[in-house]
Amino acid sequence: MKLYPSVAKEAVSSVAWTALSVAMVLSVIVAAQSRSVAFDGGRAYEDVRQMVALGPRPAGSAALRQTRAYIAKQLAAAGLKAEEQPFDADTPIGTIHMVNVRATLPGPAGRGRLVIAGHYDTKLFHEFPFVGANDGGSSAAFLLELARALKGRQNPLPIELLFLDGEEATGEWQGTDHTYGSRYYAQQARKNGTAKDIRALILVDMIGDRDLDIRREANSTPWLTDAIWSAARRLKRSEFVEDTTTVEDDHLEFLEVGIPAVDIIDLDYSAWHRAEDRLDRVGAGSLQAVGDVLIAALPAIENRARTP
Repeated sequence: MKLYPSVAKEAVSSVAWTALSVAMVLSVIVAAQSRSVAFDGGRAYEDVRQMVALGPRPAGSAALRQTRAYIAKQLAAAGLKAEEQPFDADTPIGTIHMVNVRATLPGPAGRGRLVIAGHYDTKLFHEFPFVGANDGGSSAAFLLELARALKGRQNPLPIELLFLDGEEATGEWQGTDHTYGSRYYAQQARKNGTAKDIRALILVDMIGDRDLDIRREANSTPWLTDAIWSAARRLKRSEFVEDTTTVEDDHLEFLEVGIPAVDIIDLDYSAWHRAEDRLDRVGAGSLQAVGDVLIAALPAIENRARTP
């Protein structure tokens, strides 16, 4: 097409202005979405405080029922509906009624889903009151804050936030006396043929330690670990170290049924399963570090997870 000089100048200006306008709109959209995807470690810390105030919260207890009510209320405030998955677990101390809780951040249908999980129960002790600020409290609080942070995000596939019951053993961690909630969830998914729809599991556990050191977990799926640690390096988050450790945790139940899984955990914690695991051992900055890294890693994880 040939344009006369004056017309050409006006047309070019119009095109340039249109392109600039589109770019400005896109930048505003991206900026707005970036602001909406902001994890707040302080709010997560407040969730820990609220749950710790309920006291010990072992599976089957009245305090854990109260915790579920708190979780459901916070999810509702974020615009999400809590769904319960109840089951009865046979344990060395008898049958215990347990309940997994889940809520889904929407995304396009037919692409499967990403699951981000953590346990919300605390270990049963008779010798002392164990409130599990870090071990049980931090992971549940993290998921609640993630719900708030991601609620306005355009997700390329649905993200399920999964609060697992019965991670803790009723006695010593041996045999099958542990990971009751994750085992039931994963086995049900395999039984009903939906395990294939879970593209990946990201597990968080004991992530609130003020002196946070998260090592690569050896059982975890390598590409998931690499995506998270790559994001940590970009953000210069020294809490994620390159050393490797091996941990038995809820993620193993998902790996058992063929679901890629990664465990983000700091087991180097002097108050682990001790009365000292109280609120003063948890830091908002540690929760913030994990939140920032996981959100930064999500695009790479989602890009890989969209391909079965």
